[in-house]
Amino acid sequence: MSSRGGLPVGGRLSARGARALIAGLVALAALITAVLLLVPGGDGEGASEDGRPGPAAERWAGTWSAAAAAVEPGNLDGYAGTSIRNVVHTSIGGTSARIQLSNLLGTRPLTIGHASLARAAAPGTPAAAPGTMRRLTFSGRPGVTVPAGGAVTSDPVRLTVPAAADLLVTTYSPAPSGPVTCHPHARQTSYLAHGDRAADTTGAAYTKKVTSWRYLTGVDVRGPHTGGTVVAIGDSITDGNTSTPDANHRWPDFLAARLRTEPGAPRYGVLNQGISGNRLLTDGSRWAVSSGPSVLSRLERDVLSRAGVRTVIVEIGLNDLFKSPRQLDPEKLADGMREIERRARARGIQVIGSTLTPFGGHRGYRAELDSVRQALNAKIRAGEVYERYVDFDKALRDPGNPLRLRPAYDSGDHLHPSDAGYRAMAEAVDLRQLKGTVPTAP
Repeated sequence: MSSRGGLPVGGRLSARGARALIAGLVALAALITAVLLLVPGGDGEGASEDGRPGPAAERWAGTWSAAAAAVEPGNLDGYAGTSIRNVVHTSIGGTSARIQLSNLLGTRPLTIGHASLARAAAPGTPAAAPGTMRRLTFSGRPGVTVPAGGAVTSDPVRLTVPAAADLLVTTYSPAPSGPVTCHPHARQTSYLAHGDRAADTTGAAYTKKVTSWRYLTGVDVRGPHTGGTVVAIGDSITDGNTSTPDANHRWPDFLAARLRTEPGAPRYGVLNQGISGNRLLTDGSRWAVSSGPSVLSRLERDVLSRAGVRTVIVEIGLNDLFKSPRQLDPEKLADGMREIERRARARGIQVIGSTLTPFGGHRGYRAELDSVRQALNAKIRAGEVYERYVDFDKALRDPGNPLRLRPAYDSGDHLHPSDAGYRAMAEAVDLRQLKGTVPTAP
């Protein structure tokens, strides 16, 4: 029986041919291994939900978030036998999604018996768009128990998530769970229903409207255009206090719109981690609806550990002046801000700080407080605090009376911006800075 190059004509492999074939397979396996090690995402980030490798360019990015801010007042038992349908608005789209649930401020385990994700049929409605209802699982199981103080992330599901769309995230709890971790000042209507209505698509059972987000603290997406995440962290001005309810007119919302539409803008998701009443240096009580953990104490949870985060924009400091115990030393406030930059840069995340905005005419105005604000702003503008900054003070102040907000940008309380003011804040952000990189330490 003759052969050519060791390949048998009669169907049997010669010894030399067998050795050549084995060597070739070994070489091919080594080549494939090398390629997998060199391609970003080899750690599994690019894998699809069924475990098969996905496109290496697809990464998780945050499309929506809300900080765990307080314990829901007047509810010490939780929502046994109730479905909570949180309505949230996306900032970037994708082809897969996952959610985060938090029991950070709870004192008992939170049992979730059933959870779901869907696109809303129309903005603000509890009805799901046809064909979009997805049952969520947690490590392959339909339910999960979140320990007191803990958080969980769902398994990803295939769902086309548009940018600038409303999602419905529903959880059903079969048993009492104790104090409820929530975000009180949502400026968004969500819904409650009796019984397990997580899979309900009509929304007819969701007859009770509520104005807080409960348990839900994040939604991530993955797809061909999920380039990264910008996190906005701050107080009620970032939280969007006084913006029009159900309109998505907070300044991070306007920033997200710029990133979606302006030529050359990075296609990043925007996460809003504002908490009304929040401070830089001092933690508030978990029972206070306007306070929350300080920015420094929640930085890891709310910024540094978020999916795909590239940049954080920091708007904080006014409540450190207003609330007891007051911090009236601008250098101590500056030190706290420098600590944010130091910790973020150590993780490869760049920081854009912001100047503190005017509050002349507000009931809490005092000349000595404003002098601290202006001293701190001078440090920020001089580059003594942050490497990069956005001048929110300049964007909002009245040119004729710089101690006050421009009238068109004043919501009426002389502290919080109007919708137009929030838009002006977003327009003050230099989008080129969002694409900056953090130098590697020598």
